[in-house]
Amino acid sequence: MLDETISSWTRERPDLDLDAMATVLRLNALVTVGSRLIESILASHQISLGEFDVLAALRRNGSGAELTPTTLARVAMLSPSGMTNRLDRLVAAGFITRRADPADRRGSLISLTRSGETVTNLAVKDVAAAESELFGTISATERLRFDRTLNKLLDQLTAAATAAGTVATG
Repeated sequence: MLDETISSWTRERPDLDLDAMATVLRLNALVTVGSRLIESILASHQISLGEFDVLAALRRNGSGAELTPTTLARVAMLSPSGMTNRLDRLVAAGFITRRADPADRRGSLISLTRSGETVTNLAVKDVAAAESELFGTISATERLRFDRTLNKLLDQLTAAATAAGTVATG
C-alpha cells in the first residue's frame, strides 16, 4: 500500500524527490500498527494509553512517588483540564489517590494505590514484551542504528519547531 502511494505520486509528480515522504509514510505506519498493538494490550488491563501514561509516570518515579497534576500533565504533554479528566477516571478505578499538597493549599499530590502499582507493573511487562517481539526481526545493532537515526531526526525537528515557536522548550 505504501509503495502504491509513492508510485502514484512519482507518476503524477516526477519532479519531486519523494524519498523522505516514503520514509515518513513508513514511520507513520509503524506508529499506527505499534499503537494499536499497545492499546490492545492495555485494554486487556482495563486502561487506556493515556491512563497508562499517568500510571507509568508515577511508577517509574519509584514506589510511593507523589507527583502533582501539573507535573503529570507536562510529562503526558496534556492540558491541565485533560489531565484532570484522566485523574478522575483513575481515582474512580481505584488506581491512584489524590491528596492535598501540604506545600500548596490549592494543589494536590497524586500517587499509585496498590492496585494501580500492580496493574502498571503487569501492563509495562506486557508492553515491553510486545515491543521486543515487534522489533525482534531486527538485530540489536540495527535497532541501535535506527535509534540513533531517530534521535538525530528528533533533535533536528525539535530544534526547527522550537525556532518556529511551535514547541515549548523545557
